Amino acid sequence: MKFRTLTRHLREGCKNIIRNGWMTIASVGAVTTTLILVAAFLALVLNLNQMANNIENDVEIKVLIDQTADEEQITDLGDNIKALSGIDTVQFSSKDDELVGLIESMGEEGEAWQLYEQDNPLSHAYAVKAQNPADTERIAKDILGMDNVQDVNYGRDYVEGLFQFNDYARTIGLAIIIGLVFTAIFLISNTIKITIMARSREIGIQKLVGATNGFIRWPFFIEGMLLGILGSLIPIGAILGGYYYLVNNLGVLDNYSFVTLLPYNPFAWQLSLIILAIGVLIGIWGSVMSVRKFLKV
Repeated sequence: MKFRTLTRHLREGCKNIIRNGWMTIASVGAVTTTLILVAAFLALVLNLNQMANNIENDVEIKVLIDQTADEEQITDLGDNIKALSGIDTVQFSSKDDELVGLIESMGEEGEAWQLYEQDNPLSHAYAVKAQNPADTERIAKDILGMDNVQDVNYGRDYVEGLFQFNDYARTIGLAIIIGLVFTAIFLISNTIKITIMARSREIGIQKLVGATNGFIRWPFFIEGMLLGILGSLIPIGAILGGYYYLVNNLGVLDNYSFVTLLPYNPFAWQLSLIILAIGVLIGIWGSVMSVRKFLKV
């Protein structure tokens, strides 16, 4: 395409934005409304996914060591655990450490356990974490079959339910986002179609005098792109401002280790670029699909 022709298409696309007035406002409004919903839900889903990952990464296997095992056997057990595939960390905890942890976790009720400091009934233990939390059950079964292992605890029912819930949540969240995007495409294409119907006579004349489909499409292509960009401005502003406020004013959530928001930079900017790209694609797709039927002259 010649530069002069491209310039002409750009000029015509910009003129159409101004010329259509209220219909341009309606189209931009349709894009803005749907993109605000997409942006809000996308930010929610991505942060929930981050929290789900945090919870999954906190899952650990507590390996209780047989109380008859000597120091060498305990060391050998630790080496055998580390040799398993998919192991991330293996941390030894003496029975004294286990007792202190138990007392602290029970608060005031834990004071009763201080009576056992001289005759500690607990076992030494290894705290094991998997590189992939989904491998937790497999690793726990492998460890349970090793020598000098008294028991293995990892909250089987809780872990299985957690992983299943997280999978469902991710799938449902992705489906809703895709649904919102297609809804946006439908709304914008129908809104743009109304503006193009008013110019159907103009398109027909261009076809009759020999204009190619590509020559006719390009101004609408550019118009749709501009509508998408304009419709993205308010959602992007809402993302940058709203997310900045949330990150800086939800310090109460710091009390819960798994409830952490994704850092403002680069997340908010990355999300803004995604919304801009979706807006441009929606505008272009809506324009191209709407003008296609009027090219059949």
